[in-house]
Amino acid sequence: MTNGRKKTENIAIIRPMEDSDIQAVVQLEREIFPDPWPSSSFEEVIADSIWSVLVMEEGPEIIAYACWLIVDAEAHLTNIAVAKEHRRKSVAQRILEHILDNVTTVGCEYVLLEVRPSNKTAIAFYYKHDFKFKYTRPNYYRQPPEDAMVMVRYLHKK
Repeated sequence: MTNGRKKTENIAIIRPMEDSDIQAVVQLEREIFPDPWPSSSFEEVIADSIWSVLVMEEGPEIIAYACWLIVDAEAHLTNIAVAKEHRRKSVAQRILEHILDNVTTVGCEYVLLEVRPSNKTAIAFYYKHDFKFKYTRPNYYRQPPEDAMVMVRYLHKK
């Protein structure tokens, strides 16, 4: 028997990152990455027109964010980050689909990204979404030191 109340679920929305989001995003960045961006980096990307930055919020909470820049026909994905308690719930997939729609609409030909070889979960995610290994960038990450796998996804069939 129910008590007559419906369980309400927060709907996660994707929107552009604002200055007022930076503190929450930096907190997520520190929880997720061993070499986090400082708040000044997020301030810079919000202000720079070649960058796009977004957050996903559920209710009042920011549960994920992403940053990418576009130069000519290349989109360079620098961050997709999802709070630990919201992983395995298609959050990253929704964000990636949003980004891919955006960069395709503005005429990008491909998306490039770097990922730590030790980040097997992220690598599997990108392979699942049609990214391919391109090459290794030696000594890319500082803390801890590690090479980067450069991956690419072409947006138009050749």
